[in-house]
Amino acid sequence: MPDKVAIVTAASKGMGAACARELAQQGYRLAIMARSPAIHKVVEQTHAVGLQGDVTKLADLQALVDLAVRSYGRIDGIVLSTGHPARGDLLSIADHDWHGGMDLMLLNVVRIARLVVPLMQAQGGGAFVNISTYAAREPSLDYALSSSLRSAAGAFAKLFAERYAPDNIRMNCILPGFIDSFAVPSGIAASIPLRRAGSVAEIAQTAAFLLSDGGAYITGQSICVDGGLTRSF
Repeated sequence: MPDKVAIVTAASKGMGAACARELAQQGYRLAIMARSPAIHKVVEQTHAVGLQGDVTKLADLQALVDLAVRSYGRIDGIVLSTGHPARGDLLSIADHDWHGGMDLMLLNVVRIARLVVPLMQAQGGGAFVNISTYAAREPSLDYALSSSLRSAAGAFAKLFAERYAPDNIRMNCILPGFIDSFAVPSGIAASIPLRRAGSVAEIAQTAAFLLSDGGAYITGQSICVDGGLTRSF
């Protein structure tokens, strides 16, 4: 594989950090970002360039894109991971939390696409992977904001694919189930057909595949990586 350049967000821990490490191992040159100062440790581990920043802030997304282009001259892949939104009973969730969730889980995708698509068009293609949730397919009252807004991100990925596939620019979503970035209670693990939580490494390997030439004919899809948890298809 020729040297490729990827951006990874929320890369200081969990699935984002695992994606950064997997892509670095596969030879990608990376530009990574997270709100936590722990991002600097992952920068060192992956020989990346990086900064502290927030995916809900357009200026920070612009700074990350500028850093990647200034450092490497191109952007081939984007892995958009985020933190977790507010939770609460459905009608008790305040308006500002809904607006904040939209910035965190939907508009971050739209905004970075606006910044990067012209670059990818000029260089002949590229790929986006959005880390979503299984609840985007089977909504859960426990995750009302994620269920609603990440479903919208999946619809956006479908529209994006229709619009930009002719430019060889792809966008897909990964829908993780219960992943070991957090402790998974044994009762929940027992309810999963594979009888275990997934690993952050398994999510990272899926993201890397979707960015790779092996995933070149996949776009506009929301792919469950959940051990068989969801029943819909």
